[in-house]
Formats: sequence, C-alpha cells, structure tokens
Amino acid sequence: MQIIGHRGARGEAPENTLGGFQYLRDLGIRAVEFDIRQLSNDQLMIIHDDNFLRTTGVSGSVYDQDIDLQQFDHRHNWKNWPQAEYTPSLTQVLNLLHDFDHIEVEVKAVNNQADAEQLTQSLTQYLQGFEQQVTITSFDEKILHSLQQQNSNFKRGFLIEEDIKAQAIEIAQKLGCCHIGWMDQLATHDMLQLSQQAELNISVWTVNDIDRAKQLRDEGVQGLITDYPKQMLAAL
Repeated sequence: MQIIGHRGARGEAPENTLGGFQYLRDLGIRAVEFDIRQLSNDQLMIIHDDNFLRTTGVSGSVYDQDIDLQQFDHRHNWKNWPQAEYTPSLTQVLNLLHDFDHIEVEVKAVNNQADAEQLTQSLTQYLQGFEQQVTITSFDEKILHSLQQQNSNFKRGFLIEEDIKAQAIEIAQKLGCCHIGWMDQLATHDMLQLSQQAELNISVWTVNDIDRAKQLRDEGVQGLITDYPKQMLAAL
C-alpha cells in the first residue's frame, strides 16, 4: 500500500505549498495528492479552498481578477514555519515533483461544462510528460466527462464523499475511470471488494489512524491518503 501525502503533508506542513511538497520529498515519499483551481486569468494554481482565509488568515476570493497571489502567505496555522509559503502554480509544483511515482491531481468543482472543458484542456497540456505518474481525480462528474470526451491519455478517478455507494462504482465505470477514491467512512469492506471486482484502483482518504491504515492495507487498498505521512511511514 502506497502512502500518499494529503495536500502535501497537511498535518505536518502548510498544505498545498512548495514547502509542504519539499517536506514530503525529504521524507522519501514519492506519492502525493493536491488540489487545483483555474483562476479568472486562466492560471492553474494549487489551493483547496475558493478563499484564502483559512490558510492565510486574509479573506480574498481565489477568483478575484485583481488578486495578487504574493500577498497570501499560507503559514497562518504554522507560526514557526521558517519561510513564506505563497500559493504555488502547477508549473512550480510539477518541477518539484518531477520524479514522483504517483501524483493525484484533484480538480475542484466548476460551474458548468464549458468551464470544465476549458480547465481540462489547459490541465492536460501542462501535464504533458506526466502521463505515467498522474491520475486526475474529481468529485465533479463534469470534469471527468470532459476528459472522457477529449479522449485524454491521463488516468482519471472518481472521488466519493456522499453515501451513493451503490451508484459510485457504476458512475466511475461510465466515466471511463480506472481509479476510485473513497472517503474513509464510506470505505467499507463490501465497497472495497466491489471496487476490486470492478478492477478499479483504490485510494482512501483521509486516514490518520494507524490501526485503520493497517486494516486498509490488509484489505488490499492501493493508496492511503494521509495528513501525517511521517507517522504512517514509521508505522507501516
């Protein structure tokens, strides 16, 4: 079972930042998950929320056309972190993760299918050369449908956080996914077995309990997404 750093290593370093990804690299882990949004100027940036408040302490919409990303330091909850951590671009992150074995790029939800098409076209261009390493994931079926329509060469995965267990695997297959990402509370023995029978690669998120991690390992789960990769590395 592969240990995958959630948003880098969000329990041990500022999330979705170059410093956090470097921290994960320094642990010797070569598997990561992070979030991506397309800004109003079409830049692809790595950030989970649509507002900077939670991670920087400064309110501001990610989609503000006049936004200056260099004013948002994501150390709000990391007062002793040594260097400033500004919102990174996808290009910056890929340069750092060039030799990673597994990269889950979670695309946040968009408003309509046109936005999905624009984002995914841009994303797949930026990701050229990472076809073997990257799996593009999303909760948003519009994103996955757009990739399917484009005959994208990138693996894609359907993320599940609502209790639609029975339909989830069917939806993933309909969208041409080879991967399914279960929220931990929904990753029951039966659902994992059904996912395996459907020949879907499985990751489970967010798992921070050692005993639960060992249970999922024994269930044959391929990827464990965790906020605490250092702890999981030591325990597993």
